[in-house]
Amino acid sequence: MTDKHPITYQGAVYPWHCDHMGHMNVMWYVGKFDEATWHLFASFGLNSDYLRDNKLGMAAVEQHITYHAELLPGDLLVIRSHLIEIKEKSLRFSHRMYKPNFDQPAATCEITAVHIDMAARKAHAFDNEIMALAKGII
Repeated sequence: MTDKHPITYQGAVYPWHCDHMGHMNVMWYVGKFDEATWHLFASFGLNSDYLRDNKLGMAAVEQHITYHAELLPGDLLVIRSHLIEIKEKSLRFSHRMYKPNFDQPAATCEITAVHIDMAARKAHAFDNEIMALAKGII
């Protein structure tokens, strides 16, 4: 596999993930990408403890998924993720979902998310430590 970004999710396609076409339904791609998102966030300190302790949250405001190949029951999958940019109150990142040992992704996803003050329900600036750690992995 030529993608050198870190693995943020590993899993399998189970029969209940599949639709009437016999392949993994779109709702499961979103769920698996979401799980990968939290591993990516944790890599620069944006984890559940930080968010809970500071009464902060993250909200996806834009998401684009492209499907390249079918995933079938029993297929293993790996997601590799990349932080593209971080701004004062938002960030943009991508995921690539692969079958292990395949160079071409089965699906790709790019997301823009906003850092939220949960009490005010407004965008909130990242603290300096999160910014520094995030910039270190871009």
